[in-house]
Amino acid sequence: MKIQFLGAARTVTGSCYLIEACGARFCVDCGMHQGNKAIEARNRDEKNYDAGNLDFVLITHAHIDHSGLLPLLVKQGFSKPAYCTRPTAELLDIMLQDSAHIQEMEAQWQLKKYDRRGLKNPPQALYGMADAQKAITYLSPVEYHKSFEPVPGIRVTYYDAGHILGSGTLRLEVDEDGKTTSIIFSGDIGRPHALIVRDPETPPLADYIFMESTYGDRNHKNESLSVEELAEAVAYSYGKGEKVIIPAFAVERTQEVLFCLFKLHEAGKLPAEMPIYVDSPMAIRATEVFGRNTDVFDDEAKALLTNKDAHHFMGRVRYTPSAAESMQINSTSGPAIIISASGMCNAGRIRHHLKHNIWRPGASIVFVGYQAMGTPGRKLVEKAKKITLFGEDMDVAARIFTINGFSGHAGQSQLLDWLAPLMENRPQVVLVHGESTAQETLAGLIKERFNATPLIPDYMEEMTLEGKNVAQTVLHEQKARPRVNWPFLTGEVERKWGMFKDKLAEVESLPWESQTELQEALAKMDYAMTRLLSRM
Repeated sequence: MKIQFLGAARTVTGSCYLIEACGARFCVDCGMHQGNKAIEARNRDEKNYDAGNLDFVLITHAHIDHSGLLPLLVKQGFSKPAYCTRPTAELLDIMLQDSAHIQEMEAQWQLKKYDRRGLKNPPQALYGMADAQKAITYLSPVEYHKSFEPVPGIRVTYYDAGHILGSGTLRLEVDEDGKTTSIIFSGDIGRPHALIVRDPETPPLADYIFMESTYGDRNHKNESLSVEELAEAVAYSYGKGEKVIIPAFAVERTQEVLFCLFKLHEAGKLPAEMPIYVDSPMAIRATEVFGRNTDVFDDEAKALLTNKDAHHFMGRVRYTPSAAESMQINSTSGPAIIISASGMCNAGRIRHHLKHNIWRPGASIVFVGYQAMGTPGRKLVEKAKKITLFGEDMDVAARIFTINGFSGHAGQSQLLDWLAPLMENRPQVVLVHGESTAQETLAGLIKERFNATPLIPDYMEEMTLEGKNVAQTVLHEQKARPRVNWPFLTGEVERKWGMFKDKLAEVESLPWESQTELQEALAKMDYAMTRLLSRM
């Protein structure tokens, strides 16, 4: 059996394992890479998948970093079943079309930008709405705990991962060469006692455990304080007559934030006259999906379904599906709470709300989810003094709150507790879906607690599994992380700076008006260099 890591290897996004076993080729997840331009460029390496020759896909859950390239696979020729739970299928019906809409809008914006500059060959959309709608027809819902065989010799069972509605941990049994190899793919492991969803389950023992490690280097802050931290942000901005901006993933996190706002309402800590907006068409539709799948709620969430006070509270929540309604929010003065997507601030309406509020000293920006490296949200969490929005540099004067207690991911000690019962038969642990520092820290703790050494694969790495042994690994270092040619880049800057100085005598003979235009261009270059140095 061979497994290749096409994403979420020493990074958090783009989760995808390409597996060859029993004469079949299939993927566990097909997530979109999210982050800076270099990371997102991996989305266009579609040749890695050879999509037309995939026999099936297994999807752990609906988040785009685990499912967002399914329409691209379809565009490239995939036409077989994509298995997932029923709630995941309902959410993907919304999320993949929303992702396609974003791809098409971004492509149109790039086309206009290229046309204005007289440039050719603008970037094309990864995929379009027709691809997403076709991908949805291949979704094949399965039930938790009911094993099935997508092809002879491979048995798959879904267990509740406790991460988001419909999320799954997968256990595979592969019969090959007279041996049965069992593998667990954790998906994203949720927190015990999280809001709305049930606790993560522990599958039966296995030979290999491919385990997420997003928060492998830290525990979440005291999770019981999350509601109090949210109350602090609300009180801060309400007292200053400004807005609370909450970038939230449309699925699960938006619904959890509403749950916590209800808790504040119950405690008398939510001003009655402070409007609450859910400004994300996808979040609005996702909330409807939640209402159709209450059978997978935990007991506390089920109890709210008959709580009259909760229904009264939800009546004050204002939904703004249209663009015009969204823009109207920013034309109104006074305090408000705005929950909008995307959760990492790299797309969607949240960027407009940040543009209107991030420079206001009394505003609050409340982060309630993981911020991937290279995203605007990550820069804000790391205390950036300025941020670029729609080509304009803006001061960050709003107060930044980071509330990790909302995270849908297990913290460090919770990851170790989830793993503990599975270590009984000494499986090989493989850490994925985490940044290197988090993975190295978690690997050290696993070695210390269980006397086992996890493997940490890199992007594009291939592993050949034979029974309980990793028989061979093949690295693709140059493709995984192409070396930045700093000598060339710095040499070019020095060469052009020399050319500029050689022309200074000519510049000084130009009319004053022309000199001031060049002075302005040089000042912009100086500012860009100052920002570059500040990031080093």
